[in-house]
Amino acid sequence: MQGRRLVILFSLFLFGFALLIVHLAVIQLGRGSKYAFLALERETETVVLEEYPRGEILDRRLQPLTGSVDVNRVVVFPRLITDRPAVIASLAGILELPVKKIEPYFNGPPCYLPFPLTPDQARAIREHHWPGILVLPVHLRYGPTPLAAGVVGYLGRVQSKEALDVLSVSSRKSYSLSDWVGQAGLEKYYEGELKATRPKSAARLFVDAAGRPIPGLGLAVDLRAVDPGRQHLVTTLDARVQRVVEEIMDRRVKKGAVVVMDPHTGDILALASRPGYDPRPDGLAGYITLGETGTFTDQTTALFTPGSVFKVVVAAAALAEGVVEPDSQFHCRGSLDQPVRCWYGPGHGDLTFRRAFAESCNPVFARVGLKLGAGKLIDYAGRFGLDNQTITGYPVPRDGRQNWQLVAAPHNLVNSSLGQGPVLATPVQITAMMGVIVNDGVYIQPRLVRELRNDADQVTRSFPTGPNHRAIPASTAARMREMMELVTTEGVGRQAYVPGYGSAGKTGSAQVDGRGKVNAWFTGYAPLHKPRYVVTVLVREGISGGETAAPVFREIMEKILTLPPA
Repeated sequence: MQGRRLVILFSLFLFGFALLIVHLAVIQLGRGSKYAFLALERETETVVLEEYPRGEILDRRLQPLTGSVDVNRVVVFPRLITDRPAVIASLAGILELPVKKIEPYFNGPPCYLPFPLTPDQARAIREHHWPGILVLPVHLRYGPTPLAAGVVGYLGRVQSKEALDVLSVSSRKSYSLSDWVGQAGLEKYYEGELKATRPKSAARLFVDAAGRPIPGLGLAVDLRAVDPGRQHLVTTLDARVQRVVEEIMDRRVKKGAVVVMDPHTGDILALASRPGYDPRPDGLAGYITLGETGTFTDQTTALFTPGSVFKVVVAAAALAEGVVEPDSQFHCRGSLDQPVRCWYGPGHGDLTFRRAFAESCNPVFARVGLKLGAGKLIDYAGRFGLDNQTITGYPVPRDGRQNWQLVAAPHNLVNSSLGQGPVLATPVQITAMMGVIVNDGVYIQPRLVRELRNDADQVTRSFPTGPNHRAIPASTAARMREMMELVTTEGVGRQAYVPGYGSAGKTGSAQVDGRGKVNAWFTGYAPLHKPRYVVTVLVREGISGGETAAPVFREIMEKILTLPPA
């Protein structure tokens, strides 16, 4: 009996010892680096050499969309400076700044001075060899011209204790009220992945328990630390295409949106909205001070009345269902026509369906829509992805105002056939719709994010190309391409024709109120043979799709078609 008790006691002791060993192993192997970093933080005074310790948001060629850059800055450790007045005076002279402007930085914790340095100034400061004064590279998140701000988003301080608790739980990372976190766009949606758990670059001064510098250890500078918690977001955007789009919009589009897509993969190459905003904190403060409204809205994923660009769906559905043929005959009486009048007052007279599409003749499409019926119209809108607001990797909340069942409500079918009434779509959806025509009738869900990568450049998560399905027969898509070519060569979209390459597409002019304001659209593709890009342009408060949006489309295409393939 006594031997059995000893065996049981020994077994319990051995089991407890094994649990202790396992726990120590977890601490040492799984969390060892974390605890070592926390110990280092307690033993040093640290200057983080990053403006915002976060992962980068990159384009498809791994270029930072925020324009992040490394620049030299003066790093100050006040504890190590013996003759402060003399050092401050000399440094102010080199920087060509008043003494009172840099003096406050010498009376607090270690920091880097926020003043730019020329190479000559950096060299002069280094030559002085002042104790506690260093010139080191600091990583700034924002360059002079950040791109895709409406999609990338912006940063802001943690707003409240409640927000702090939500962030800590959702990301499983440590936060404080002084932290900068994503407030919109990709910065917000991927906050948990982007947030750093330790600085990638830092200068450290080793101190004892009383905060005194430890003799012999001096300053340590680490410029290449690996952060196991930080990840970098690789998007499908092409910074070269994005820059072209934004430069043109700054000149020609006060309000609106542009989407550029690779029709064969569904990858979004550019997304831009106007009015835009400067995502840098100083820029945001200026917008808020001026009381700007609506500047933070990503209009590429917002719902708008599409107008006649929706006739692409109506025409494709009618051709696929055998309701019409390209050469079917119609008659337009212009302003006298019923149930709707034509935008062209004198009327188009006798014309074929292909000509009605090229001229965007409303009476013809009203009749075709009535013959097609609400059920078929709703069905084909879904086939073209106009009921799908999902963008792979970009989790924008769905807007419940998009309700295609309203097309079947009384008195809605005629207006719906013209892209008015209850019909709503986003510029991204319209672009994917046009992609169906280019892609021989196959719909591909748009994609904005390709992958996440860690600091070791290893892919930690991939976002495959979005799901696809056949929307219309390939033969119908081919006939639609012929009709769209007629729009830019002989119809209302002639200003969208791209010399040397050819282009095709559809105009749209959507009435937004009773005072003549129009949302002007053009969506199309180029080159005419073996298309590389689908581009959708929305100009709010324009004149018409043909006069306002088509020329913007042409200019964008002319520029991006000269770029080498990504």
